[in-house]
Amino acid sequence: MRIVRVEDASGRVVYGRHDGQRVLRIEGDPLDGGPRVTDEPVQVARLLAPVAPPSIFAIGMNYREHARETGREVPSEPVIFMKAVTSLNHPGSPIVLPAVSSKVDYEAELAVVIGRKARNVSQERALDHVLGYTCANDVSERYWQRRLGQWIRGKSFDTFCPLGPWIETQVADPNALRVCCRLNGLTMQDSTTADMIFSVAELISFLSQDLTLQPGTVILTGTPQGVGEARNPPVFLRPGDEVTVAVEGIGELSNPILAAGA
Repeated sequence: MRIVRVEDASGRVVYGRHDGQRVLRIEGDPLDGGPRVTDEPVQVARLLAPVAPPSIFAIGMNYREHARETGREVPSEPVIFMKAVTSLNHPGSPIVLPAVSSKVDYEAELAVVIGRKARNVSQERALDHVLGYTCANDVSERYWQRRLGQWIRGKSFDTFCPLGPWIETQVADPNALRVCCRLNGLTMQDSTTADMIFSVAELISFLSQDLTLQPGTVILTGTPQGVGEARNPPVFLRPGDEVTVAVEGIGELSNPILAAGA
């Protein structure tokens, strides 16, 4: 099932099931148990990020080829950081370049949405706690990411976490999906989650050790090779660009780029 979160014609925020042609309203919150799909069509005014997460965890250096292109060693444990929930952004909404930055980069990623509270879960049971998967762009400002020695500021500017277009609940194997990024129609990243160092189940289990993952928590699972910073010459986002993240079996997430104050 494809679960969307939308603003309807009356301005209400509602959940729905997207069946390719229309959206049918979901009664209640999909994170509060099994969603009940009604036969009521929704007049969609705006597509929103499919979840409003209580926390956004992200994983760095989780693709072997990405580690190689940056000259870093393959990590022995997941590299974890967080993005501020205020960085959440919607499909089609602009990514705004901060006035204090000049090196804003794209990162196409598979995102996991937790559906059931997870704490101290085993790898074998980890996927039982997943509601579904969506596309993410872990937008990153490289100057601030490198300057401060930790990544939160460079990863957390407003609009820096586009998610969408929906949550796909039926993914047979999250560790065998093609992940691509296109910048103005040109393919910049093209890999598969099979290149991940730590699988989705490993990440959930690792994160949940003595740390509660609440329903709605989003985990960005890392980005493959091809980021703008690693290119020669580097390629950073500019006003007027459009960046698209595509994940096999899920969909596409596109966002235009705007200058600060535009």
